[in-house]
Amino acid sequence: MAPDADGDDTAPDEPQDPHTHLARDEVLAPLVEGYGPLELDPAGDPFERLVVSLVNQQLSSASAAAIRERLFDRFDVTPAGMLAADEAALRDVGLSGQKIDYVRSAARAAQEGRLDGDRFAAMDDAAVVADLTDIRGVGDWTGKMFAMFVLGREDVFPVEDLGIRRAMESLCGDLSRAEMRQRAEPWRPFRSYAALYLWHHHEDGDPNVPTDG
Repeated sequence: MAPDADGDDTAPDEPQDPHTHLARDEVLAPLVEGYGPLELDPAGDPFERLVVSLVNQQLSSASAAAIRERLFDRFDVTPAGMLAADEAALRDVGLSGQKIDYVRSAARAAQEGRLDGDRFAAMDDAAVVADLTDIRGVGDWTGKMFAMFVLGREDVFPVEDLGIRRAMESLCGDLSRAEMRQRAEPWRPFRSYAALYLWHHHEDGDPNVPTDG
């Protein structure tokens, strides 16, 4: 049995419906009832989705949304478009020099075929994240966002995300990251869905915090 993005084995006999499964957990049950069924909805161009995650890194929701809007309004957000874009113009929409470097590294990786979904079909979640983190600027958080929202992987737990940690602290008290991973064990094999509920819970409280960190 293949390990997931946190390196553990998935239990073999879990139910197949994520919402029914998560509703059995005392912490998540009120969220499942309150928000109803949530879906991962993997869609869109892999490069665009990766650019969105790179822009979102360590920014509040509001700041990231403003930069994304300007970037997508002014530029052709394709690998060729990002490599050809004027650096000063990219800075003008709010990208730092470091983020420009990251986006262009992702563009080169896309041109080399490294973001093609078929490449990841035989990889477990941990291997997907490890492969993506070879791209400059892609860390564990960004790799997990790609696994969840591009590849539709159902059992990724992005404990690197500050919103996830804040939500868990709100629901479970003061926990270390290791303790959060342990608390999330009963949510297998649907921890990606659990993350959706945690994000919704957090956004109803204080959404204006950075993402990964």
